[in-house]
Amino acid sequence: MITHASIFKRTHVMVALVILAGVLIAPAMVFGFDSINKTFFFGVAIKGFDPAAYFTENRAIKGDSDYQYVWRDAKWYFISAKNRDLFKADPEAYAPQYGGY
Repeated sequence: MITHASIFKRTHVMVALVILAGVLIAPAMVFGFDSINKTFFFGVAIKGFDPAAYFTENRAIKGDSDYQYVWRDAKWYFISAKNRDLFKADPEAYAPQYGGY
């Protein structure tokens, strides 16, 4: 049975979660920390998608761990050595803004 108390409690929990998320993410965005959004266990940036493929193929393509490059303490996967080398030459041009958040 849904009561006003349970709705009130759920609302407060959701507000607390939104505030917590803001507290954790805002410093990186506001102060420009060099943090990269990456997977928790393996440290792979942008969930393994090739950041250069957005420019060379005009779409999102999952990269291959055979073509990886470590930059800013994150592993970046690419679809080819060519895309990896493009990224290595100018990571700021291909990496997503705000660390991928």
